[in-house]
Amino acid sequence: MALTTLDPKTALIVVDLQKGIVALPVAHAVGPIVTQARALLDAFRRHKLPVVLVNVAGVAPGRNEQPRHTGEFPADWADLVPELNRQPDDHLVTKRTWGAFTNTDLEAHLKSKGVTQVVIVGVATSIGVESTARYASELGLNVTLAVDAMTDLNADAHQNSITRIFPRLGETGTTQEVIALLDKTHGA
Repeated sequence: MALTTLDPKTALIVVDLQKGIVALPVAHAVGPIVTQARALLDAFRRHKLPVVLVNVAGVAPGRNEQPRHTGEFPADWADLVPELNRQPDDHLVTKRTWGAFTNTDLEAHLKSKGVTQVVIVGVATSIGVESTARYASELGLNVTLAVDAMTDLNADAHQNSITRIFPRLGETGTTQEVIALLDKTHGA
């Protein structure tokens, strides 16, 4: 892990920590993932840095080889888990694709805030988190991934993203390393 710095205008993006997703069978216990995400949320809010909460409320059209959800989702499926403690200043992005930038206002929102770096966490590592990180990187944003605040539906996919993909998109570190850098950059 090689987390070196955080820009003065860094935003936190929390991907798909919602009731329907956290109820799925994931590779790592979801409780600690939510706890780590909450610690990051508290730190970003304390430093008055932008927070983006992302949920998914459907699927993109098109064919694929894996079975896809058909029919209705439960009424609270897209509701964020209450532990995130959504605040009025948090920006909510509802997506219908893997990545949080596609067909949403996320890029415009980050630009309006002068954001040059993003820290990304959530579920699933190889799907929503990775897709969002790829797009952020393509936009020229510095990308940091707090790897202890994410998990996947598949342990191998999670490991592949963390060890092979993320080091090519940005820097990786732990929640505590990110918080320590935030405190160092913005004062404890």
